[in-house]
Amino acid sequence: MFRAAIVLSVLLEAGALVSAQATRKPVKKAPPPAPPVKTAADLTCPTPLGVGVKTKVAFCDVMAGRDPAAGILIKFPPHTGTVALSFDLSNRETYSEELVRTNRAYARYTATVGVLTMDNTLISRATVQSEFRKASDLIDRIGGGAGPAGVKAVAPTGLEPITITVPEGEDQVSILGEKVSVERPDGNATYTSDGRPIAIISNVMVEYRPAPPTPVNKKAR
Repeated sequence: MFRAAIVLSVLLEAGALVSAQATRKPVKKAPPPAPPVKTAADLTCPTPLGVGVKTKVAFCDVMAGRDPAAGILIKFPPHTGTVALSFDLSNRETYSEELVRTNRAYARYTATVGVLTMDNTLISRATVQSEFRKASDLIDRIGGGAGPAGVKAVAPTGLEPITITVPEGEDQVSILGEKVSVERPDGNATYTSDGRPIAIISNVMVEYRPAPPTPVNKKAR
C-alpha cells in the first residue's frame, strides 16, 4: 500500500512537470544585428568649390572656424554603434600656367582639419601633405571658371584617404579647417584665420549598422 502511494505521487509529479513544459512559451531569440551599410553621406557644404571636369566628383572647401554649426555638416541615418566616416582630403592650389611654364610653381602644402561633434568636442584631426610642380599634380580641374577652358584657377592637389570612427550616440558631425602651411621658394607662411579656406574634401561616405525598426504597440482589445 505504501509503495503504491509513492508510485502514484511520482506519476502525479511527472504529469505536472510535463504539463508545465507543454504550456511554457518558447523563448524568442533576439534578431541578428543588421549588416553594415555603406553609402554617400548626407552632407551640407556651405562653400562648394564645384564639380571636377574629368572625375565628375563634387569638391567642397573646408573653411577655418570654431563654430561647428558653420562647418561642413554630415548627418547620419538612424544607427546603432559607431559610424565610420571616410573622405578624401586634398590641398588647394591656385593654378598659374605662367608659373608652371617658367618652373616657378613649386609649393609644399600641409593642411589640417578637425572632425567635431556639434557641442564642439574634437573627435579626430586629419592632415594632408603634398607638393605641386606641374599641371599633372592636380587631381582635377573644376568647372564653372572664367578662364578660356571654362575652369577655375583653384583646384585640388594631393589626396589623402581619411577614415574616422565616430563614437556611438552622435547623429551629426562637423568638419572645420584648423591651419594650412605653405612652403614656397620665396618664403613660408601658415594660415589659421576664421573664414579662410584650408583644404578640400570629396567622396564623403558613411558606414553604419541601421537601427532596428521601432516596435509597433498593439492596441489592447
